[in-house]
Amino acid sequence: MKFRFNHNNFNILDLEKSLKFYQEALGLVEVKRFEPPSGDFILVYLGDGVTEHSLELTWLKERTKPYDLGENEFHVAFMVDDFEAAYERHKKMGCICYENKEMGIYFINDPDNYWLEIVPQK
Repeated sequence: MKFRFNHNNFNILDLEKSLKFYQEALGLVEVKRFEPPSGDFILVYLGDGVTEHSLELTWLKERTKPYDLGENEFHVAFMVDDFEAAYERHKKMGCICYENKEMGIYFINDPDNYWLEIVPQK
């Protein structure tokens, strides 16, 4: 028996705002969508075009208040081949929320304040 990663999920408040952010910040594109006939929710799966792993964004129609992320001690990490260019893009976007220069990494936050770690390709 062998398990493999499939996807991670973030619940979001504004689907279009989140889709725009993930495209602009990380180059993620929609690879799959599920919308039930009731219209109560929408699931959008984003991919990087390289791996099979995806990020599922869940939008709930009735949700109006931000999600409680607790101390926000969880994150998803992305490896990038041009770390300096990525840093400059994210700096220009104003989404860098934490830097650890000693470790050579930084974090950005999405519109719902989920943290995303950016690590250089080694």
